[in-house]
Amino acid sequence: MVRPIMRDIFFLSQKSEPATEADRQVITDLLDTLAHHREGCVGLAANMIGVRKRIIVFNMGLVDVPMVNPVIVSKSGPYETEEGCLSLDGMRSTTRYEEIEVEYLDSNFKSQKRKFSGWTAQIIQHEIDHCNGIII
Repeated sequence: MVRPIMRDIFFLSQKSEPATEADRQVITDLLDTLAHHREGCVGLAANMIGVRKRIIVFNMGLVDVPMVNPVIVSKSGPYETEEGCLSLDGMRSTTRYEEIEVEYLDSNFKSQKRKFSGWTAQIIQHEIDHCNGIII
């Protein structure tokens, strides 16, 4: 189900809680909402649709990828960039990392560990910041 985008800064600045298998519908709603906003959005975190759970989704070319309870376990290559967000107006400066390694559960709640770089790494970092209550 396509859900409305949360714009309440107080809500967005709260840390999200770990997700469980009972939150499977949130993954579906995030994927539906990402598809709906395809032209101006490459990733979403659950709090952006009003659910304080550690779930993100992001576009990786031809496929949208969900991550449950993602944690960045290593990062390298800091750089400065500007980002926008569906929940916020305008662009904001932030520091990101060229390469990251993330531990997470996939949509089947199986443990994964994977390295990402470039644009995909930047999207993931932005969405994990949402889970941590960090607003760029």
